[in-house]
Amino acid sequence: MHTLKAYERDLTLVVGLMDKEAVTLGDLSPRLLRAAFARFASTRAPASVARAWTSWNAFFTFLVTEQVVPGNPMSAVDKPRPAPHSPKPLRGEDTPEQLLRAVSARDDRQRDPWPERDVAVLALALCAGLRLSELLALRVGSFHGRPGERRVDVAGKGGRPRTVPVEPELDAVVQRYVDSRRVRFGRARADEALLVDRKGAPLQRGGLQYLVSSCFRRAGINERVPRGAQLHALRHTFATRLAEDGANASEIMRLLGHASLATSQNYIEVTAEQQRAAVRANRTNRALGELV
Repeated sequence: MHTLKAYERDLTLVVGLMDKEAVTLGDLSPRLLRAAFARFASTRAPASVARAWTSWNAFFTFLVTEQVVPGNPMSAVDKPRPAPHSPKPLRGEDTPEQLLRAVSARDDRQRDPWPERDVAVLALALCAGLRLSELLALRVGSFHGRPGERRVDVAGKGGRPRTVPVEPELDAVVQRYVDSRRVRFGRARADEALLVDRKGAPLQRGGLQYLVSSCFRRAGINERVPRGAQLHALRHTFATRLAEDGANASEIMRLLGHASLATSQNYIEVTAEQQRAAVRANRTNRALGELV
């Protein structure tokens, strides 16, 4: 969802590129908007241009609804299609396992080590595919069900809630963290944030990002983390392994809470490319090439 500041920024930046000193609503013709968006797009990525287009379209939709203007001129302004995002899982076949083993080991070099919490964070991303915002939104009471049938309620992106199965191993990791939290801060209510910092306050976005990056450093796997991915690399690893193990795009879509089946299909396609690359590397293929 766009914030008000993001909407304001998108509107202001495009207005600043119009060939008029004082722009009124009556000036916002398709021609003026097309020219401004062309300048805007010349120095920005397609995703940024598409986001600005969406902001302007929402703005005019509101004005039309309120009968301030007679029509929406954005239909005459081309909206770029951002290139599909390529999955960015952790590199290396055993990297997730190496990460979990390293972080679960107590490190006395840390000022206040809390391996139970750190492993729980990594495991919820690696084994349930949760986004950063979804981790922060988890409550102590988000987990429910009988042993062997446990599930977690997730506050998904775009207001799309979903429920994800929790295998016994992940359930045990989360319960071990909850027990360690109880020792530190006492019993927590079901509606309290699940993940907290070392003072018992709910983890914030920056704190969670730092926690994950510090886990990568402690495990010595920084070079295996795709640039700019961080926590999302764990979620992508979860999805990629699902695809490798035979899950179809529809199953991946439901588990990860994607809005589009096409997004989930990306993981299937990447896996197919990896399989083809592995086959291509087979030395027997080269020998066959000599016979043809």
